[in-house]
Amino acid sequence: MRIGVDLGGTKIEVVALDPSGHLVFRARRPTPQGDYAGTIATIVALVQEAQAASGRARSVGIGTPGAVSKATGRIKNSNSVMLNGQPVREDLEAALGLPVRIANDANCFALSEAVDGAGAGAEVVFGVILGTGVGAGVVVRGHALDGANGIAGEWGHNRLPHGADALARPCYCGRSDCVETYLSGPNLARDHEIVTGERKDGAAIAAGAAAGDPACTATLGRYATRLAAALGTVVNILDPDVIVLGGGVSNIAVLPEMVRERWAPWVFSDRIDTRIVVNTHGDSSGVRGAAWLS
Repeated sequence: MRIGVDLGGTKIEVVALDPSGHLVFRARRPTPQGDYAGTIATIVALVQEAQAASGRARSVGIGTPGAVSKATGRIKNSNSVMLNGQPVREDLEAALGLPVRIANDANCFALSEAVDGAGAGAEVVFGVILGTGVGAGVVVRGHALDGANGIAGEWGHNRLPHGADALARPCYCGRSDCVETYLSGPNLARDHEIVTGERKDGAAIAAGAAAGDPACTATLGRYATRLAAALGTVVNILDPDVIVLGGGVSNIAVLPEMVRERWAPWVFSDRIDTRIVVNTHGDSSGVRGAAWLS
């Protein structure tokens, strides 16, 4: 039995998968806000529930924002800031009596989609998260890449490419014009408000564009151009077989087509064979990928 945990900023989810990848148990709890000890206790309780329902696991996979520092073994770069500097693996192994494997949540998303989702059968999969933040995971021949610094796939904190209408937007990381400052869900809404004065979320912008609203159409066009530019750079460096879109913004169904129509100026090739598709497993992809770690 495989048990995976998705440690998110607002909820913690656990699943148990049988050897074929079929779901046999699933449960969610709210994440105790700002409470590290409470978060560890919640994970332990959920894993114990999963084992009671489906059998004892040999190990547990955890998907979390950020990464495990190669220098300290502790969490770094997490936007759930209470986790930064914490020995999550050691604390969970002590409480559970099981080996714990931790990976970035975007790596887990990419792994899930590469194993039996929208990227199944592909040699190289780039799994993109377009949500509250922007991240990605890289899977090669069924294995998620960690990287020498534990940051493989962190395209969200690269600068938006030249020619994609960068506006010197500051990022919380201390740089400016990071991809995340344009392509996260909140920044899609922010861009629309800056230009039009209207407050609309991504779903409302997409609906307005579908209905022919000129302002929403323009906002979605700007977003798609910036996404095409940023992904074009990824294609130049990684040249993946498949790019799988995830996160809330990926629910805008026209995005893959809009990117395909726009990304040629940023890709150094006479043709582009990389497929860009929407995920198969929705918001369960991350937790399923965590289970595949175990």
